[in-house]
Amino acid sequence: MKRQINIKRNIYLKRVKPFTGKNIIKVFTGQRRVGKSFLMLQIIDQIRKSDAGSNIIYINKELIKFNAVRDFNDLYTHFITHRKKGQNNYLFIDEVQEIGNFEKCLRSILASNEADIYITGSNSDMLSGELATLLSGRHIEIKVNTLSFSEFMRFNKLENNNSSFERYLKHGGMPGMIHIDQTEDAISDYLQGIYSTVLFKDVTARYNIRNVSFLENLVFYLADNTGNMVSAKKISDFLKSQRISVTPNIVLDYLNFLSKAYFLSKVNRADIEGKKIFEIGGKYYFEDLGIRNYIAGYKPGDMNKILENVVYLHLKIAGYKVFTGKLGEKEIDFICERSDEKIYVQVCYLISDDRVVEREFGNLMLIRDNYPKYVVSMDQIGKTTSHKGIRHMHIREFCMMLIQDEIIK
Repeated sequence: MKRQINIKRNIYLKRVKPFTGKNIIKVFTGQRRVGKSFLMLQIIDQIRKSDAGSNIIYINKELIKFNAVRDFNDLYTHFITHRKKGQNNYLFIDEVQEIGNFEKCLRSILASNEADIYITGSNSDMLSGELATLLSGRHIEIKVNTLSFSEFMRFNKLENNNSSFERYLKHGGMPGMIHIDQTEDAISDYLQGIYSTVLFKDVTARYNIRNVSFLENLVFYLADNTGNMVSAKKISDFLKSQRISVTPNIVLDYLNFLSKAYFLSKVNRADIEGKKIFEIGGKYYFEDLGIRNYIAGYKPGDMNKILENVVYLHLKIAGYKVFTGKLGEKEIDFICERSDEKIYVQVCYLISDDRVVEREFGNLMLIRDNYPKYVVSMDQIGKTTSHKGIRHMHIREFCMMLIQDEIIK
């Protein structure tokens, strides 16, 4: 386990550093097994180095030893039992959503400034409703993703080459994979275990889903249609053609449950000229490519879908807010906004003929602003070329850009 703890997740350590020691709750969210627990251990390690007299109170709701911490009263009892007066107290809670009404306890601790608080959760419900009301303006969310390509290489001690990138595309970026045998069977079993945990614990059990067969069919449909424009009605109509009768409203509920578990991400459409956001329809991408490939298979015919998913993940890890663009009848894969930055990105497997050139470059040329525009593909073009002012990059090189991954001291 130490090997993974010692490999720094610098992206997230940098994002949390300005809030360390401040009277604000640090909330790490993300799908199970993306490395939130190890990130907390890294933060604890840094605090112990910088504050020799620190008192660390750590609760991990995935461990049996903390079963007695069931609700906010139990949590407060545990806190006051382990806090130390005259010292800086730091409270870390892993999978906090397993503690009933935890926000009531955290609000009290925060109000009295008794501890520096860090929590993780695998469901976005914990940041909605009462928590948002009670802790409005008193928490900062840091979304933790699977490994970026640069992290993947560092974790696995790989060189930046096409072989490493193909391995990343096929197996995904789950950090814990470094602890298993790198055989196809072992990797498949590992990914199956994560998929089952998320599907049955974080979705089926949490939302009392009875029609598990439909949920699995829905997930397969989304894996097979990664990056395609979908809607609840379109999915419902498809399922009816397969003699599965489910209303669009139920489809919407299930899509929402999968998104709340950070298993999927929905990307809404945005009109580039009118700046209107369309709530109906959108694209869905998987948090981890390995799990997507476990569900639908890793097939050459799916390469466009897989590449689009990996670019989306890269943009999200880099901190961009991402939309898919609509420009008249044309489509732009990604509109990406971060602070005062904006970029446009088109993704394809290969620029194989003039028709593809016109679709990928021509659509971007119709956009009437001067923000950077990229076409990324698997063509062997070197690091970057330019076509009428639009940068054409190999996708592997694009996945090394945009992310500030400095060493955190």
